[in-house]
This record gives sequence, C-alpha cells and structure tokens, in this order.
Amino acid sequence: MRHRAPDLYASLLSWWAHHGRRDVPWRLLPGGRQPGPDDVLPTYPVWVAEVMLQQTRLAVALPFWRRWLDRFPDLASLAAASRQDVLHAWQGLGYYARAQQLHGVATQLAAAKRQLPADRAGLERLSGLGRTTAASIAATVGNSADPILDGNVRRLLARLLAFPAPPRQATALFWTMVELLLNGRRARDFNQALMDLGALVCRPRAPLCRCCPWQRHCHAYAKGIQQQLPVRPTPTPIPRFVVGVGVVLDRQGKVLIGQRQPDGLLGGLWEFVGGTQEPGETMAATVVRALWQNVGLAVAVGPELLRFDHAYTHRRLSFVVYLCRPVAGDARPVVNQQVVWVWPHDLHRYPFSAAHIRIIQALRERSGQT
Repeated sequence: MRHRAPDLYASLLSWWAHHGRRDVPWRLLPGGRQPGPDDVLPTYPVWVAEVMLQQTRLAVALPFWRRWLDRFPDLASLAAASRQDVLHAWQGLGYYARAQQLHGVATQLAAAKRQLPADRAGLERLSGLGRTTAASIAATVGNSADPILDGNVRRLLARLLAFPAPPRQATALFWTMVELLLNGRRARDFNQALMDLGALVCRPRAPLCRCCPWQRHCHAYAKGIQQQLPVRPTPTPIPRFVVGVGVVLDRQGKVLIGQRQPDGLLGGLWEFVGGTQEPGETMAATVVRALWQNVGLAVAVGPELLRFDHAYTHRRLSFVVYLCRPVAGDARPVVNQQVVWVWPHDLHRYPFSAAHIRIIQALRERSGQT
C-alpha cells in the first residue's frame, strides 16, 4: 500500500479535477472561485453543511443549507433564534437532534462570547462532531492536514483492499490508510475527492468501475467481487410497531396538536396525539386510550384518515390515523410539553416530523385545501 500511495493520490486528484463535485458552495470563495492552498474559508457555513451531511446525501442537504443560511446567516443569528424556529428550518431533513446540537453549540458559544473553532481538536469538543466531521470541517476551512473516514471512504478502501470483514472491525487500519494516502497534502481537495469517488463511482450498488481512477489498483475489481464488498455486519432485527393516531377536531374545526419533550427522539417537534397498539387492542381502542392517557381527553373515533409505514433508523412504524371528536375532558399536557388547538390552515407554522407532515397533507386533501 505504501509504495502505491503516491499513484493513488495523484490519480484521484486528476480524476476529481475533471469529474468531481467542484461547485459545492461552502467550499468556494466569494464569487464562486476555487480556494487556493493558503485561502481560509468561513467556518460557520462549512460547520452547518457538514452537520447536515451526517446521514444525508449532498443533493438532499444542499437546498436545506441554502434556506438555513438565508434564515440564520451567522452564529449570532442562530444563537438568537428560538428552538421552534430552528426545528422549523430543519423540518423535512430528519435526525432532528442535529439541529438541536447546532442551536445548542451556537447559544453556548454566544454566551461565552466565543467564535467557532477552526481546528480539528477544537471542533471535536463541540456537541455532535466526531473525528471525521471535525476533520472535514478543519480541512475545508483551512486546508489543514486532517484526513477523513466516512462511510463512502470506508467502502472505497474496503474494495481497494478486498477487505474480508466489515470495515468497522478494522477502524485503526483504515485511519492509517487515509493518513498514508493524504500524507499531509491538499487535504481540502483530497478529502472531497475521496468522498466524491465513493459517492459517484464506487457506489454501494452497481459501482462504475470502468470510470474509476483506482481500477488497476483495486483488489476487489481484480477478483470480480466488488459488488459483494464491503462485508456487512450481521444485521440486528429491526422492531416494528403499530401506532394509532387521533386527529381530533373540535366543533369550531380546530385540531389538537402536542409538542414533544425537548429531549429524546424528535424532541421539540409537534405531533398529533397517538400511541402504540397493545396486544389484543383494536386500533380505535388504541387511539381512545392514547388520547386519554396523554392529554386527558375522551374522544369518539370517526373514520380512518390514512394508514402508512414510516422507517426510522432503529425501528419501523405503521401508522393508522383516525379523525376524532372530543366528548369529555379538557386537553392538557400530561406527556407533551404543551398542547394547543389550532386552525388546520395554521399547521404550517409548527415544525412537524416527516410522518406527521403526511398526516397534515391527508387532512388538507380531505378538506379540499391545497
């Protein structure tokens, strides 16, 4: 590997110069110019982008990044924003803890009258940043000699070596490889080139080996096993739950929503009230029980609005949603931070998760709204 490193390095950067994603906005100088080796880019836009890119593809993250920078152009404006405004700006991107981490870091730094660090060690001390994300930010901002090791790079190196085990079983080896390949040179470009090669050519399925600058060095390609690698760990069974949800409309036509507690999954987002179905329980009974336990409201369950499946990282949910009307009790926040009655046309003012946005859309379609 050591004797091939200079060739791998040179061929990758040559490929990237012609085929890489060189127009990523947070990697450019004002006016859209490519930065030189000694240029320093602003940290804030890069930090936001790299956090968004955790668990999210570039094409998906880019429009969110643009809207975020329009709304929160700097650290001070993010620190001054409310949590609800931050979650609303993040709505639809998923993994909402990332948004809360950005906001938390901004408020902490603002309170301490400090700026974002630009070095890897300082960045790693911030909430939500591991070694790879911190290294990517540092190298992009200041061209520091910090290599990265994300999922794209692990896959790329596993195929290059025809590595016979899951890459995470040899993390130290893979870090040694990227350090050897980089050798302290042009980290800003080299790291992006690695990510681009993994995303555009050495794809998870159907890799485009004919386009790969590393083809002649690739052991997996030589053995014809590139589509079988990287070796995946034995998957953990993902549990599935059925959730009954009540869209409760009062006599005026207002709908009941609750805000989740700030910590935990989807913390701070708004939702329609529901609960997980228990053994032997009908879906209607699940909805009645959930509304009584969660907000102290007795309801009559009406027609089914919709049903759909939604996948999270560690669980699968099947939602069954009913229209309901209140018959007794006053809604109060037993489980949620707060509960409110709102007009359906005002639901867009509140940040919801992707699953509950589907419910809003179904409610609008039923009422004839667009």
